[in-house]
Amino acid sequence: MLTKERKEEVVKEFGVNEKDTGSIEVQVALITERVRYLTEHFKVHKKDFHSRRGLLKLIGRRRKFLNYLKRDNFQKYKDVISRLHIRG
Repeated sequence: MLTKERKEEVVKEFGVNEKDTGSIEVQVALITERVRYLTEHFKVHKKDFHSRRGLLKLIGRRRKFLNYLKRDNFQKYKDVISRLHIRG
């Protein structure tokens, strides 16, 4: 699970300041952390289909945020996906 300390680290890394949890970059980073956690969870619990549905919803939300960021500010989009190591 995403601990309070890890969430603060992600906000510091991607946010404008320490209390910036609403910007698109921070939201994408936090969702990515949750996706990575759930991906590891499914390696152990292969039949957890209820959580898998939640993972798919998270991925969809992250995709919508990234599409918005791509339209709005392409340079930030490229920066975020390179820093998060997503989209090969």
